[in-house]
Amino acid sequence: MRRALWHWAWRFGLLWGWAVGAALATGEVNRADARAARAVIEAQLAAFAADDAERAFSFAAPGIRESFGTAERFMAMVRKGYPVVYRPTSVRFLEPVLEQGSLLQRVRMTDDTGAAWMVVYELQRQADRSWRITACVAARSEGLST
Repeated sequence: MRRALWHWAWRFGLLWGWAVGAALATGEVNRADARAARAVIEAQLAAFAADDAERAFSFAAPGIRESFGTAERFMAMVRKGYPVVYRPTSVRFLEPVLEQGSLLQRVRMTDDTGAAWMVVYELQRQADRSWRITACVAARSEGLST
């Protein structure tokens, strides 16, 4: 579990740096990949809303699943560490970009208190050509409305 938390903390720094410097993005995402990645994120959000831990866990990349071990541990981490992702009141997808082989998807979300958040997902293409979530970083966005 500690390893997983360190992994997420490290990814936070990496992805948040990207979110701030998104203007320096290196590649455009084709429409099919953008739709597929968005569908993965939307399906995971729907699974969180339904408290379907197994389904939510299925959208995580194999390394994430290995780090957490069980869907229940993963769901507990999301509930505690990412309440805006667990229960957003609004969701707005921004344009995705490709960065060093990963698809980075920024999503503006609002939590149940009305606070705005910027959430950055990193997705990687799997051997079966599907996209899976390899990291998610959420930071409160002062002055940002969704």
